[in-house]
Amino acid sequence: MRRARIVLGLALLSTGALAGAFGYGAANLVPTFDAVPLDLRLSFHARLMQRNGITMQAAMAVSALSCLTLAALTCGRTRQLASGAGLLAIASFLITRLGNVPINGRIKQWAVTSAPADHAEFLARWEAFNQARTATAFAAFGLLILLTLHGGARPAPDGPARAPLRTGA
Repeated sequence: MRRARIVLGLALLSTGALAGAFGYGAANLVPTFDAVPLDLRLSFHARLMQRNGITMQAAMAVSALSCLTLAALTCGRTRQLASGAGLLAIASFLITRLGNVPINGRIKQWAVTSAPADHAEFLARWEAFNQARTATAFAAFGLLILLTLHGGARPAPDGPARAPLRTGA
């Protein structure tokens, strides 16, 4: 029980930090990107992504792993909510890795050269991916809050190790 509570705390902390970071970016950075000249946006965006790369991927990894560990340590509704949160954290990672990161690579190139004529389409796609990963991160955090409000981490019947599945009557 104690182990599940500690993992729940880590899951809440990491998903809350992830949702907060993405939320701050969506509410403050993206509108600022849109309000400044393109060359300033590109150079700032490229520098920001250098710093964000490690910290955001680490936050996504800790979020996913702690949620999935919590699911493995618990049962019933707690397991379902923790699993859902873990899958949403994984979705945030995949959206970032497959959507935002390739566009970040282009932005990095544009910052030292120049943006192509169709740059607005790429920037709009980046913003759509950013909204999607922000939504998945907030949904993961929301599921963990719901889990906490409805009783917290309930251990699986046999503690950390689950009983074997029964296949017959």
